[in-house]
Amino acid sequence: MSIDTKTAAHVAKLARIKVETSELPALAQDFSAILGFIEQLNEVDVDGVEPMVSVTPMRLKRRQDVVTDGNIQDKVLANAPDAREGFFAVPKVVE
Repeated sequence: MSIDTKTAAHVAKLARIKVETSELPALAQDFSAILGFIEQLNEVDVDGVEPMVSVTPMRLKRRQDVVTDGNIQDKVLANAPDAREGFFAVPKVVE
């Protein structure tokens, strides 16, 4: 598929990309190359190919989907400048 400079200018305008008139032929050629590559990819037979998460075979880590409090209250409050009775202590903002 071939893209002309008018179409390239229109696409650049839609993408809100400022392109000088002298650069439009090169942009049109780049667009044509991209569309040509996509046409090549459409010719590949992918019937029976399982979708992949990664190029290397791996399984995603799974865990129980349960609600917990994290059991790390001491670690979280250790970085607080002021913690009292298991909570963050902050100055009063509204009177």
